[in-house]
Amino acid sequence: MTEGAGIQAGDLPDDLTAAEAGMWQAFRNGSVYDLSSGDTVVDDPHGGHPWGEARTVRARIVAWLLLDGPPALAGRVSSLKLVGVQLSGSLDLAGATVEPYVELRRCRFERDVLLPEARVTTLRMVDCSVPRLEAARLQTEGDLHLPRCRFHNGVRLTDAHIGTDLLLNMAIVYRDRTGRSIAADGMTVGQDLQAEMLESHGELRLRSAKIGVSLSLRGARLTNPYTRFALNAPQLTVERSLYMTPAGLGGQALSGTTPAHGTRVQRFECRGGVRLDDGRFGDAVDLERARFTFTDDQELSLRRVQTPELRFLGERPQRGKVVLSGARVGNLVDRADAWPGPGSLHMGGFAYENLVPQGPFPLAGRLGWVAAATAEYNPEPYERLAAVLRAGGEDEDAREVLLAKQRRRRETLPPAAKLWGYVQDWTVAYGYRPGRAAVWMAVLWAASSLAFARADPPPVSRDGHPPWNPALFALDLLLPVIDLGQGGQWRLQGGWQWVQTAMILLGWILATTVAAGATRLLRRG
Repeated sequence: MTEGAGIQAGDLPDDLTAAEAGMWQAFRNGSVYDLSSGDTVVDDPHGGHPWGEARTVRARIVAWLLLDGPPALAGRVSSLKLVGVQLSGSLDLAGATVEPYVELRRCRFERDVLLPEARVTTLRMVDCSVPRLEAARLQTEGDLHLPRCRFHNGVRLTDAHIGTDLLLNMAIVYRDRTGRSIAADGMTVGQDLQAEMLESHGELRLRSAKIGVSLSLRGARLTNPYTRFALNAPQLTVERSLYMTPAGLGGQALSGTTPAHGTRVQRFECRGGVRLDDGRFGDAVDLERARFTFTDDQELSLRRVQTPELRFLGERPQRGKVVLSGARVGNLVDRADAWPGPGSLHMGGFAYENLVPQGPFPLAGRLGWVAAATAEYNPEPYERLAAVLRAGGEDEDAREVLLAKQRRRRETLPPAAKLWGYVQDWTVAYGYRPGRAAVWMAVLWAASSLAFARADPPPVSRDGHPPWNPALFALDLLLPVIDLGQGGQWRLQGGWQWVQTAMILLGWILATTVAAGATRLLRRG
């Protein structure tokens, strides 16, 4: 019988093998076609045990079933459900429209699966061994499930459109000849993209991808020693959250809930650079307990990211950089020991509205955090921190931050301006500790009053001078604008003239620094 003849009547083609004939009938019946032996070692699709002709079907027969297969038996729905089957040749469905439901479990593919520009309803490949999945511009009405599969030469999902969920849980993907493990630039996923406990050996690319709900990389391990990035996902859009957090091993491995006490967990680990520049995340970016291993020229790049919450709670990277330049977040949830040291943190233009530290994070630590991000003086990080503290009612801490900003700025000034800065710091702390000026005034007034009590100066004029009052005379010298009627009435001589001059100069210095501080406070208000 020639290929295609008699299919409408459901007759078996003459050239089918016994395994293919059984698959043909199972397809019409919509039942599972299982060729497993029952031996877990033999049935492992990733093992080296040969399966032989009894478990092998030709990929072109599978394509024939899916594209132009026989009608279903009465009362049944035709579908392809294979377990423990080996497919010889390349499964080529490029540009095809596949209507039957497809589910392949623990199957072994000898050659690539080709689905570029294909249209399918739902495709599930679970725990399969596949040389490569080529599925650029694939469109699915429902799910694309690839959990526990191994792809030896990468996966391509560029510009694919997944109607509901994309599952890559516990999959292992090796790089292709371009160095990419999963190439999914421009991909759209209607609901969740779950890649929990994924192993990626190469560059995982999600440039301009759009995820309708959440992107979960819980417990994933991304490794790329070949090129710069292990995760390259600029302009990524996730409507809810991106999770780079631990996953519980065992029954809760893929649940997404907090593992029960005593459950062994696998944290998210990344060996290679991460780029999430210009990303948009509707709820949060969660890096709890994440571990990043970089070379000196690699980085965790969050440039211009926007999200209501950034949970920066991973391990401190020992090398490389963390870049938050231009990022905008609502709540910054962090730990003091999660941030890298000086020279490895960049926060120019980083805007956040609230600080939610997990564990001790004293103000001195916050100032060290800002200093670490500004190898060269930049006022903006200090002003941002002060504004957030002030908005939270921490006015005293905000003043300390602004004082630290002035002290940092002072180190960039020429010698004369630096000296004047030290004077302002010692006297009134650049206006952020105004009470200090009153202390200085009181000390100088008391000391000079005691000193002038020993002086007996003659009056400037014999007629109409007030009585000698050392305390008022000293106060008149310290207050450069106010005239108390003492300073110009007495003529000091000898060393007392130098004391008088010193008091006038100190009074002007105190008044000038107080005025400068008051101006700064008014500008701040």
